[in-house]
Amino acid sequence: MSGRRTSMATAALRGLCALLLLAVWVLPAVAAQKDGALPSVLYFTYSQGYKHEVVPESERILVELGERSGRFRVTVSHDPSIIDAKRLAGYDAVVFYTTGELPIDERQKRDLLAFVESGKGFVGIHSASDTFYQWPEYGRMLGGYFDEHPWNQEVTVKVEDRKHPATRHLGERLVIADEIYQFKDWSRADVHVLLSLDTASVDAAHPKVHRKDGDFALAWTRTQGKGRVFYSALGHRPEVWRDPRFQNFLLGGLQWAMGK
Repeated sequence: MSGRRTSMATAALRGLCALLLLAVWVLPAVAAQKDGALPSVLYFTYSQGYKHEVVPESERILVELGERSGRFRVTVSHDPSIIDAKRLAGYDAVVFYTTGELPIDERQKRDLLAFVESGKGFVGIHSASDTFYQWPEYGRMLGGYFDEHPWNQEVTVKVEDRKHPATRHLGERLVIADEIYQFKDWSRADVHVLLSLDTASVDAAHPKVHRKDGDFALAWTRTQGKGRVFYSALGHRPEVWRDPRFQNFLLGGLQWAMGK
């Protein structure tokens, strides 16, 4: 009987130890969230060129995505003065949904590059590639520039990397309706492609098609100094932003960009 009591006492002690170990792991995480120590993301939306109607909805969805996931908090800004070394220091990643030559000066441009190269994240969505044509360093950091959109329709997308945090929920292919970009000053050798267009799903002879190699990447990653860059050409239509597949794609991409 005493042996049974000893065995029960040992089991109880092990259970208590397990609970204490769990508390050691969980309580700091809970405390960090209460202290506001979640990773901080700046969502910068500014239209110097074409103004995408989806931008206000994208702002709401990205903020909600951070809140629902509990992975990060999002600050939305339309103020170009926020691109500044001191103000950027409070963020772990910057997300651009922008167009045209943004009204920031040379110092601000250096600050943005320095922010990324120091080890922070940069995420470009859709028309972020339709931005800063007069600043070649930006195009090199992002990986390429927009060069028209031959298609705005339902397409088949190939998932080239099924192990990446942004894409592992997507399977081998997905069918989605969106505005499809092609790119210039872009090379597969300079980026890691995540998604690409299945050209069998579109009219490859469309008069706006400029690429002769049939290589239409739709999402990729690359490194910039110590930082990480994630780009998605998808994100034009409101229904894409409402699609859980795209939301999880952004969630994984953002976390990757922040090194999480």
